[in-house]
Amino acid sequence: MVALSTGTATRPRAGTPVGLALVRDAEVLGAEPFFHEFIAGMERILVPLGVSVLLQVVATVRQASDRMRAWAAEGQVQGMILIDLLPGDERVALVGELGMPTVVIGDPVTAGGLPAVWTQDEVAMRDVVAALVAAGHTHLGHVAGPAEMAHTIIRRRTFDAVAAEHGVRTTTFDGDYSEAAGVRAVTTLLGIDDRPTALIFDNDVMALGALHEASRLGLAVPADLSLVAWDDSALCQLAEPPLSAVSHDVQALGEMVGETLAEILSGAAPRVITAVPATLVVRGSSI
Repeated sequence: MVALSTGTATRPRAGTPVGLALVRDAEVLGAEPFFHEFIAGMERILVPLGVSVLLQVVATVRQASDRMRAWAAEGQVQGMILIDLLPGDERVALVGELGMPTVVIGDPVTAGGLPAVWTQDEVAMRDVVAALVAAGHTHLGHVAGPAEMAHTIIRRRTFDAVAAEHGVRTTTFDGDYSEAAGVRAVTTLLGIDDRPTALIFDNDVMALGALHEASRLGLAVPADLSLVAWDDSALCQLAEPPLSAVSHDVQALGEMVGETLAEILSGAAPRVITAVPATLVVRGSSI
């Protein structure tokens, strides 16, 4: 367990931000609505306290750690947010060494005793697989996010386990949250005998890429191929057909993280908050 020092502060310091060093391809981040909504939710809680969110996009975990060290050394932030952790992630130990109040968005198992907000991805994946099986699908595909991320591992493991419980086949496609990854999944799909009839994507942008590629290749959605995106967005709702999606209120999640940050910046003890699981919203892209 990592000991977390919150110092002697009794309230957040107005004028000093909290930091989020996000490991993402900048082009992918620009197309992905999730973090815009998430940060808006956090700032709805923090900005009235005089605290903004300082976002730095980096390419690797090592670069994220370097940025976090620099922030701490220069006194640029008073707290940090960790997201998309890897198993045994070096950043968990680092914030303990830095004595930096931090909230993890992810499975508490990966948080090493830090405060955590967890959206129960395994519950949502179980529900999605069960719904697709109930609709008659006997071969399911999962277009996953980066394989090394802890939440990707949880989703993939749950996908395989629940499909096995129902006696249906599975195929997993590696992805990176980009539109191109969704395109690749559909292209690969066509080369599979007895191919999957439904695909679950780990974000909305990959699902949109797949939807466009399916149309280009003459695959009817959902008659030939059902598509389900993770994390609902306006992009899902405005697609043609509209994309079925695993949906939760991302701004409300950001607010929850903002409230947790405000608590620990005020000296509260670390705690784990279990958010309401996301739910499947069925639209025109799935049967």
